[in-house]
Amino acid sequence: MERPTLFETAEQRADFGAAAAAVAAAERVPFWLDDLGAVTEAPALERDTETDLLVVGGGFCGLWTALRSKERYPERDVVLIESERIAWAASGRNGGFCEPSLTHGRSNARIHLPREIELLERLGEQNLEELLKTIDRYGIDCDVKPHGVIKLATEPHQEQALRSLAEADPTVRLLEGDALQQQVRTAAARVGGWATADGVLLNPAKLARGLAEACAKLGVRIHEHTRATRLREIGRGEGVIVSTPRARITARHVALATNGFRSLLRRNRLRTVPVYDYAVVTEPLTAEQRESLGWQLEQGVTDMNSRFHYMRLLTDAAGRDRLLLGGYDAIYHYGRRVRPEYDVSEPTFRRLAVHLGVLFPQLEGIRFTHAWGGMIDTCSRFFSFFTRAHHGQVVSASGFTGLGVASTRFAGDVMLDLLNRVDNERTRSRLVRKRPMPFPPEPFVWPAIRFTSAQMARADRRGGKRGPWLWLLEKLRMGFDS
Repeated sequence: MERPTLFETAEQRADFGAAAAAVAAAERVPFWLDDLGAVTEAPALERDTETDLLVVGGGFCGLWTALRSKERYPERDVVLIESERIAWAASGRNGGFCEPSLTHGRSNARIHLPREIELLERLGEQNLEELLKTIDRYGIDCDVKPHGVIKLATEPHQEQALRSLAEADPTVRLLEGDALQQQVRTAAARVGGWATADGVLLNPAKLARGLAEACAKLGVRIHEHTRATRLREIGRGEGVIVSTPRARITARHVALATNGFRSLLRRNRLRTVPVYDYAVVTEPLTAEQRESLGWQLEQGVTDMNSRFHYMRLLTDAAGRDRLLLGGYDAIYHYGRRVRPEYDVSEPTFRRLAVHLGVLFPQLEGIRFTHAWGGMIDTCSRFFSFFTRAHHGQVVSASGFTGLGVASTRFAGDVMLDLLNRVDNERTRSRLVRKRPMPFPPEPFVWPAIRFTSAQMARADRRGGKRGPWLWLLEKLRMGFDS
């Protein structure tokens, strides 16, 4: 039997005219990048150059790769190129949830890598610990909030799932009734699970700029507005030439960190699909509004639906508190297209405004100052995969599927391991050695994703009962998620 979810019921009763008015004046740009203010951009590459390592991509994955290369091999020259600006894409558009999982959660690891769960959890925890030490070592002020994530049961069937999770995992604290409201005053749930070990929150744009500054201090040559257009091998062991609009780069090694954008390696082009995710940020909260939320530890908050939300408090450059709400819609556009106009989805912005009223009715009448979207590089197993090419002179990492803030650091180390033929527990893991099933080409992938999304929404309406299609995808170890 199907019944509308809490959020679907709210939409049926909502005044979408009021929701449209609430987001009408919002800037259609990422809050993080706008709040960061003006930054000095690195110059575009204008003349041919040579380097030991070329990193393509100026998001988290590329920045971590460049930084870790200078830390591990300080004598080597490193060049990083970015087609737009540092953190312009996913790294400056996410919610700032920095979680230890390398596998999109233990339940997903159980499907894909059941024999390596303990290993990968240990490596993930170690990676996050080292990430936080790096932030301290370089004095990167990125507003770290260390209190984990609260998962909300917004549907009745999710309450027992949270109880079972808390019984099985000592790091999850069950919150019922007043105990939940003491942490975060939401009207959307009676039961929550506080995952105290689920990482930290941070300001992603500040982290990215801090990493770029650290890279520059160590000698990394950074060039923004420099797009890699072609890659060709000179010869086995003789290096690789990467072309850009104005110059060529001859590199001994190349690390590709372009994620969901069209890969320079043809073999990777069916392994990911670009999925668009959206978020809104409120105007500054009044003292009364902030008090009404409780939420003194400022944990991250998510719900347990297939179409899930993520939310958090944040502090802007003027020291004022705001609330970010994102998620729910995950939109794929036919043909694996990635276009600037897809960064805006007015129906999604209005929907998120309605959903905020479900979660926090005490904020009735609040307006939004920022509304934006961004592309996520989803792969069929929901966590990163790695490719070696051109006789080991080129490596790539992609497929982070929404959990890349921390795992991109791990990926940077893996790419350096592979380029330098390092044998360790990372490179021996099946996470690194095994690649996900590719998505089908068009015209097949678009209807398959649409149907899968509909079945995920249907499962939420059926008390979490997944139909035969989702069961089959799990058996095939394929899926779709943001």
